[in-house]
Amino acid sequence: MAERKESVAGGGKGRVYSYLRFSSAQQAKGSSADRQLAYAARWAAENGYQLDDSLSMRDEGLSAFHQRHIKQGALGVFLRAVEDGRIPEGSVLVVEGLDRLSRAEPIQAQAQLAQIINAGITVVTASDGREYNRARLKAQPMDLVYSLLVMIRAHEESDTKSKRIKAAYRRHCEGWVAGTYRGLVGSTATDPVWVTYSKESGFSLVPKEAEAVTKMIELYKAGYGAIDITRKLGEQGLTVSDRYPTNRVGRLIKQRNLMGDKVVVADGQRFVLKGYYPALISEAEYDELQLLVSKREIRKGKGELPSLLTGMKITHCGYCGKLLVAQNMMKRAKGEDGRPQPGHRRLRCGSYYKLAKRCVGGDSCSVVPIELALMRYCSDQMNLDRLLAGDDKADPLARALVTARKRVAATEGKLAQISAALLADEGDAPATYLKLARELEKRLQAEQQEVERIERELAHTAQAEPSTADAWGALFEGVQALDYDARMKARQLVIDTFERIEIRMKGQYAKQSNVIHISLKSKRGVVREFEIDRRTGDLRAGSLATGQRLDAAAKPARAPAFARKKAAQ
Repeated sequence: MAERKESVAGGGKGRVYSYLRFSSAQQAKGSSADRQLAYAARWAAENGYQLDDSLSMRDEGLSAFHQRHIKQGALGVFLRAVEDGRIPEGSVLVVEGLDRLSRAEPIQAQAQLAQIINAGITVVTASDGREYNRARLKAQPMDLVYSLLVMIRAHEESDTKSKRIKAAYRRHCEGWVAGTYRGLVGSTATDPVWVTYSKESGFSLVPKEAEAVTKMIELYKAGYGAIDITRKLGEQGLTVSDRYPTNRVGRLIKQRNLMGDKVVVADGQRFVLKGYYPALISEAEYDELQLLVSKREIRKGKGELPSLLTGMKITHCGYCGKLLVAQNMMKRAKGEDGRPQPGHRRLRCGSYYKLAKRCVGGDSCSVVPIELALMRYCSDQMNLDRLLAGDDKADPLARALVTARKRVAATEGKLAQISAALLADEGDAPATYLKLARELEKRLQAEQQEVERIERELAHTAQAEPSTADAWGALFEGVQALDYDARMKARQLVIDTFERIEIRMKGQYAKQSNVIHISLKSKRGVVREFEIDRRTGDLRAGSLATGQRLDAAAKPARAPAFARKKAAQ
């Protein structure tokens, strides 16, 4: 900056900077850029200035109407340099026309021009040779009026063009939904990476990309996380495009274009264009995938050894109700087969960490006998039939769906009343009415999404195969052998089958050191309770309770008085 100011002081004049902007790449293909650069060089030479090539600026594909050339482009950098005093007074900025500087609302465009002029910089327009600086505008005030008229016209042109584009975009969307239009809707720049477009054949799948995304979905449904998915794809020679790195896997699997739909917002309205792309999965598969997405936080298998019980917000302490957590001491001595000893894989009550005190049931117990008992129990078809039996009236999901639909109906009624009041008002609608209508629309959208989520979960539950016990049995040996893939699949079965699992580490009343009490509550609301041997995981004779049904909001059983007193101490 010091060198530049010295040159200005010595030469008596500042430097010439050139700014070019094109709202689309097509505009940059012509000779306009060459003409403007030549004009800037000639103007500098004729007036005794030096053209500064180091700060000649180009903004290609950035709209001046939406001010993207200010927020993201070179002109924004130039204006910040002006504001910081890094552009010396007496300098000149050459542009093709004032509409290249801005197409925003005239008052905003005028403010940006004033910022440059007030910094002692002259703006020269190549299209008509006009110069705008403080001295000239003071001598000829009508030039200021002319500049304002140019900005008004530029804004109106862009505004009209924007409205036409939005209207055409909306017509295309409406035509696609109605079945009367089957051409392109909008740009292909945002199309998914697994499709390609040609004018002759339309959209088609890119085999390698489609295979990678399909495999990604399969791995996700099997319970794998983003990092493991990327690793396994790499092992098979598959990669997902750089547009979808591992930290975006969660976004990718939520997209409706997986089943061929394109979602667009045109003129403030959301449109779903069904069948716009070739489908990778069916609608039923997509609904099942979204059910898994809604449980993303409880599907992860953390650490070297995926847990069948923890990290899913399902397994609770039967005494205090806190979530149980895993404690895998993987660095401890391992057995001859290389696996950790049973005592080194444990369950611990969360109250030990959150409340800094022991639960009445003790600190922890080995998870091995509990996993063994769970796998044995669920591998028996009769046991599973009892867990999954039930009627729709008692099903917590069915009751939740009825409640959610009632909320939607109530909100739709309120919104209809507000709409009627707005239509009946001949004058301007009260601001409170408009605000309430917007709030109700947001609430209705959230409530409708909740209904869709419950419907997906109900559909998934209804599609459960009667041979689920075979799936449990097939994983039995792999789970005991600590096979990663088998444990991930078994973990998903636990999520699909159970709503709540309660573990009492010292029996039902916290006074037995040789038994563990287990309570299983299925998604259908059926509860089965039994006790197992603390060492072997064998079912205790006569401990299987009669099936019973609990409310979804039922609280865990309280420990007896003597145990609560001990905990308080």
